[in-house]
Amino acid sequence: MVFQSAQQLENLNQKISELEGDIQVSFEFFPPSNLAMEETLWQSVNRLKVLAPSFVSVTYGANSGTRDRTHAIIKDITQRTTLKAAPHLTCVDASRSELKQIAQDYWDNGIRQIVALRGDLPEGAGKPAMYAEHLVSLLKEIADFDISVAAYPEVHPEAKSAQADLLALKRKMDAGANRAITQFFFDVESYLRFRDRCVAVGIEQNIVPGILPVSNYKTLCKFAGFTNVKIPQWLHRQFDGLDDDQTTRNLVGASIAIEQVKVLSREGVKDFHFYTLNRSELTYAICHTLGVRPASVLK
Repeated sequence: MVFQSAQQLENLNQKISELEGDIQVSFEFFPPSNLAMEETLWQSVNRLKVLAPSFVSVTYGANSGTRDRTHAIIKDITQRTTLKAAPHLTCVDASRSELKQIAQDYWDNGIRQIVALRGDLPEGAGKPAMYAEHLVSLLKEIADFDISVAAYPEVHPEAKSAQADLLALKRKMDAGANRAITQFFFDVESYLRFRDRCVAVGIEQNIVPGILPVSNYKTLCKFAGFTNVKIPQWLHRQFDGLDDDQTTRNLVGASIAIEQVKVLSREGVKDFHFYTLNRSELTYAICHTLGVRPASVLK
């Protein structure tokens, strides 16, 4: 095998240990719908909190039941742990006055971070009255929240064009967002090109890559179908024949996520947001391998 350049050889020989202490992580959870799922959630929160994430987020659905569960979980995390908890907040299913009340309640309960999203439109709905950029502005009117917004390296499925989608992100950033968290992806080049395009239009805030550790490939395909995420052929081949082999799927999923983080780290990325799906095992193992470990272990 002939190496084309010294840089290729250096990249190939980069040790995972070089990343130790140089990566910051955050985690996403979703509100449980029953007692068993709540137990699983708390097991995951307690397992991952020792990794000292910059924050943890909890997703938010477009109905009052899910909203209430999100509010409750966020407050519980804030009260029962030292974690910084960031609730998702959407604006398509609430009035401005309701959103202000929710935001004020969060602030009064010591919650300083929010993930601001437009939210999924109800079937048959017309043009929404508010978009994420308006929600960001509203939140900043209430208090100086630390606000994350969504970004789409492979373009939002409803966007008219890639440029229109990029300009929508620029408006959210100009409204006061502190960072963007991307939809999960597997084509690393798509993220890097997207980051370059963000810089070209004047976006200076951090574009944090969203990493999805894959343990269920069929579920991934469903997610990708309605999020406009491209699944490369090499990923299909990686999981081919593993439908009934959960252990191997976990190992393959972990190795893919580790490689993503390694490559992105070489390109200067130091912050990563993990979509945990309320399971800690795979995410914890990935973080451990990448050098993100409890403080007591690193001493």
